[in-house]
Amino acid sequence: MATVVASEAFTGNPRRQLAKLFSVSLKLTVPDEPDVEPLVEPGKFGDYQCNNAMGLWSIIKGKGTEFRGPPAVGQALISSLPTSEMVESCSIAGPGFVNVVLSAKWMAKSIENMLINGIDTWAPTLSVKRAVVDFSSPNIAKEMHVGHLRSTIIGDTIARMLEYSNVEVLRRNHVGDWGTQFGMLIEYLFEQCPDTDSVTETAIGDLQVFYRKAKLKFDLDQEFKEKAHQAVVRLQGGDPVYHEAWAKICEISRNEFAKVYQSLRVELEEKTEWERETWMVVEESEGARVIFIDGFSIPLIVVKSDGGFNYASTDLTALWYRLNEEKAEWIIYVTDIGQQQHFNMFFKAARKAGWLPDNDQTYPRVSHVGFGLVLGADNKRFRTRATEVVRLADLLDEAKTRSKDALIERGKDKEWTLEELDQTAEAVGYGALKYADLKGNRSTGYTFSFDQMLSDKGDTAVYLLYAHARICSIIKKSGKDIDELKKTGKITLDHAAERALGLHLLQFAETVEEACTTLLPNVLCKYLYYLSEEFTKFYSNCQVNGSEEETSRLLLCEATAIVMRQCFHLLGITPVYKL
Repeated sequence: MATVVASEAFTGNPRRQLAKLFSVSLKLTVPDEPDVEPLVEPGKFGDYQCNNAMGLWSIIKGKGTEFRGPPAVGQALISSLPTSEMVESCSIAGPGFVNVVLSAKWMAKSIENMLINGIDTWAPTLSVKRAVVDFSSPNIAKEMHVGHLRSTIIGDTIARMLEYSNVEVLRRNHVGDWGTQFGMLIEYLFEQCPDTDSVTETAIGDLQVFYRKAKLKFDLDQEFKEKAHQAVVRLQGGDPVYHEAWAKICEISRNEFAKVYQSLRVELEEKTEWERETWMVVEESEGARVIFIDGFSIPLIVVKSDGGFNYASTDLTALWYRLNEEKAEWIIYVTDIGQQQHFNMFFKAARKAGWLPDNDQTYPRVSHVGFGLVLGADNKRFRTRATEVVRLADLLDEAKTRSKDALIERGKDKEWTLEELDQTAEAVGYGALKYADLKGNRSTGYTFSFDQMLSDKGDTAVYLLYAHARICSIIKKSGKDIDELKKTGKITLDHAAERALGLHLLQFAETVEEACTTLLPNVLCKYLYYLSEEFTKFYSNCQVNGSEEETSRLLLCEATAIVMRQCFHLLGITPVYKL
């Protein structure tokens, strides 16, 4: 290795740290190829591997190079690698992979530092400072249903991961829309309560019943239908009487949404459609104002022929506002995958207007986070027996009830206070619901099953919460003051199971970074599940309490519990400390 000594300030991210070392090595090995980025990833035969040699060889082999094939390039990369206390050894495998084994001493020291300075020191650093995450977005005057569950949970987790990575996140609930339903509801409200000043929650009663009655009239009465369409145009035109009626309906709806968000512990800032017209690239077509986009046969309609706005206009004005007023660098939309084409067209329109760079990886940038359907046991869209969409509030209640029943079955009602029982049932029930939604690749649907998600075996929140509670119990049984041990104790990673657990802990930051950059929460779920598996192997092979290595192993238990709790936090799951 080269004699240059690398800076040892550890960022909590071995992959990035190694990439810095290999970046130096690449510049020394192939000084004529300055644009080559280091390719470092977790390794099959080492802890990490650098995969640059093969690609480099294909670039330099025709340029009169001194090297004779990828293995020689790999060997040169090792020779030019700066000396670093994090690297134990390097070797060449196969066609030129550079395998890196980390120093166990350095790994132990890095975990000790986290225990003293906190898990925030392992937060990844992203190249973006401010982002908007637009998620949940239920329709005013309609109840939140199972379809909103996915957008709410996925959006909340993406926001939490970005916030942990020191990004300022504007959590936006873009409630919508200014569509026909509002005209229909406002006109029906005027018929039922001519004096709109006296409209209260009681006057409207159950918003769902009110909505159904209005919809029935809308479907059967042509004159009412016309009035409803005109009401939308008047609302969008800023008519104060219509706006006030709209505001009252919104308020009643919001109170219902707030209960669900409170249960899920989700924070959102609501934004309604911005009343702002910014027509940059709009053309006339059959009386409507539209944007024609290359590659799409249908235009993006912005203002309809009757003067009303639609999704495209409100999305474009919102984007303009977010880029120019809120100065967001990354705007992320979380909706079902069925809206993919709309977003593709909308993003192209924004590029056509010159609002966004042509390269979709350059900031400011926009991303659509699409997700699949929630399916029932019949593999069709999840509905009630009455073929209605499942209410989200009912799902949450049932998750908590089933979780509570399971705890009572285990006799916990005899051991715990009623408050403890209730809080644990909520943490486990809601946690199970969230984890089941997040653990698969979001772009595919998943089958909703309470039995599966509340199982204490396999890849479920219940199993993971149990694993965390078990670690807390091991630490408690030791009778040691863990905070004192953090200050004075040392970690050793001599046993293979200790080392494997230590390595997995150190891969936390790069996992969060990957989950953020790919916008895939399941990457974090997979990490968390494997962490619990690594801990089980460690605990099966390494006695903790009463062993000679007790201090070191208790600190490894504590580090695992801390990382698990941070994963739970990022997934919006409340940890439990006893089960």
